[in-house]
Amino acid sequence: MKRLIAYCLISLLFISSVNANKNITSKKVNVLFIAVDDLRLQAGIYGQSQMLTPTLDKLGREGVVFSKAYCSVPVCGASRASLLTGLRPTPNRFVNYFTKKDTDAPNVASLPMWFKQNGYTSLSRGKIYHHSTDDINAWSEKPYLPQKGIGWQSYVTKESKKIVESNRTSSKPNQIIGPAYEAADVADNGYPDGMVADKVIKDLNAFSDSGEPFFLAVGFWKPHLPFNAPKKYWDMYKEEDMPLADNPFMPKNAPAEASHEWNELRGMYDGIPKKGAVSDELAQKLTHGYYACVSYTDAQVGKVLKELERLGLAENTVVVLWGDHGWHLGEHGLWCKHCSFDRVLNAPLIIRAPGKASGAKTETLVEFIDIYPTLCDLTGLKQPSHLDGKSLVPVLKNPETIHKKAVFSRYHNAESVITKDFLYTTWIKDGKYISQMLYDHKNDPAENINVAEKPDYKQVVEEMNRLLVEKNKSIINE
Repeated sequence: MKRLIAYCLISLLFISSVNANKNITSKKVNVLFIAVDDLRLQAGIYGQSQMLTPTLDKLGREGVVFSKAYCSVPVCGASRASLLTGLRPTPNRFVNYFTKKDTDAPNVASLPMWFKQNGYTSLSRGKIYHHSTDDINAWSEKPYLPQKGIGWQSYVTKESKKIVESNRTSSKPNQIIGPAYEAADVADNGYPDGMVADKVIKDLNAFSDSGEPFFLAVGFWKPHLPFNAPKKYWDMYKEEDMPLADNPFMPKNAPAEASHEWNELRGMYDGIPKKGAVSDELAQKLTHGYYACVSYTDAQVGKVLKELERLGLAENTVVVLWGDHGWHLGEHGLWCKHCSFDRVLNAPLIIRAPGKASGAKTETLVEFIDIYPTLCDLTGLKQPSHLDGKSLVPVLKNPETIHKKAVFSRYHNAESVITKDFLYTTWIKDGKYISQMLYDHKNDPAENINVAEKPDYKQVVEEMNRLLVEKNKSIINE
């Protein structure tokens, strides 16, 4: 009898041990998916020390920094819809900031939906899609938006609110036209991005308690206009030290289509000239505000990552941080995005994954549509069949890997192709050629001379057009 009892106990211990090991090996890898609006490639990890970004720099030292990552469309609505579906834009899909995934790709499982369908709790905090009601079924619960969803244009001071009220008209009683910047002396959660960070910290604690696998999407609005951030982040910089663009002019020989009137800034914010350039004084103020907002968001990301580590979740969580597109601070006389220059198409991407390379920087060409298949591979999920992108896992294992020899972007009638040494854009409307531009990044990294019409670059232009034709033939999911 004693032998029988001992045998039973040993058997139970063995079964428990097997089950415990099974639980360890089958534990799903989590995803912390961080989006930052209007973030240009400017931080310590990109070799630029003036902007203070300790969190981005630390994350870069712990993961892989992609310095040649390109958005599909240089405007938030379309860029995000393309990234979240893993689909390329076309002339009729993912066109502008009004883009909705539900309209342009209603039958495709988005990235958060795919994770939800595969047993993950999928949450949206802050700005993920441009429209908070888009792809609503992809989330396990209603997306969290502080202050009734107005996260990008929140004003705190009485002075700013007075300006907003003074710009309202009887025909547009709800319009918000306020100052382009604000520095209220408030805590971090006095503005929406701080509220988002607080909410995400609570989410992480809940996941730590429940043990359920998560796809946690966290979207920070800043540094999107208006440049509103707590005063302490403004105080990190001296306005007189803010750099002015060293090429505040359109490139030589650039076509008219390459320029735009930066109406996002002109039309939506008080005190901005309706025509012509901004003064150097205003340019420094705007740049100061942009820097302050980046440092503010950097601090919020830092709080989230610190809590992830404190809870012991970091070792089983993939962290991906991306900016939906770049931004101009006076380069080529432009502000905002909405164009096809490298400063706008090239955007930040950092991936920290368990068991993959750390402290590495790669210059291999990648596209935002590559993020979807990458996260599938990193978490052991099968890739859905509709994806246009290519997994970055080989690069995460060996950052010297050449991922692609050409990547693509488009904006309305402009189609761009980027290779190791060149950025080429052609404008085509109704099948007819309008204009083109080509920049030699090896000899002209600031893109100050359009060489598309120079005889020495004829073969380069022909090759770029061939790549565009091949890309367009390869798009089958329309």
